Amino acid sequence: MKLLPTALLFVGITAWAADPEGFHIWKAAELKALAKTLTPKLNETQTATAPLPGAGNYSFIEVFRKATGQAEFHETQADVFVVETGEATLVYGGQLVDGKTIAPNEIRGTSITGGMEKKIGPGDVVAIPAKTAHWVKVDAGKEIAYFVVKVTQ
Repeated sequence: MKLLPTALLFVGITAWAADPEGFHIWKAAELKALAKTLTPKLNETQTATAPLPGAGNYSFIEVFRKATGQAEFHETQADVFVVETGEATLVYGGQLVDGKTIAPNEIRGTSITGGMEKKIGPGDVVAIPAKTAHWVKVDAGKEIAYFVVKVTQ
């Protein structure tokens, strides 16, 4: 007789403790493994990306680069980078060179003029507000893997 109320209590507690919609934890080992799977998918700019499940106004991307990518400018999205492995120089601010709209609210260019530079490496977290040009420059022979949180504002 006491077994049924105990079982119902346990079911109630586990239902209450379920993860909320949109909740996810990406373990460091999972992200490192994902970055390694991107190596054979490198494009002509030596960049590969993997979108991850998003929620609401957040989207997530795993990025692996073996060379410098395009400079970017997002009208409505802030970016947060979490560097997992490797190193690069982040150029931010300034103006895009030869900027072209590639999608709504998204402009890409060949480089940035007048920006500031910071070296980034494993464990670094970078917050880039919307409407801020940014560019990840990778030195020859180097690579970088990072997790990106895009927040639409």
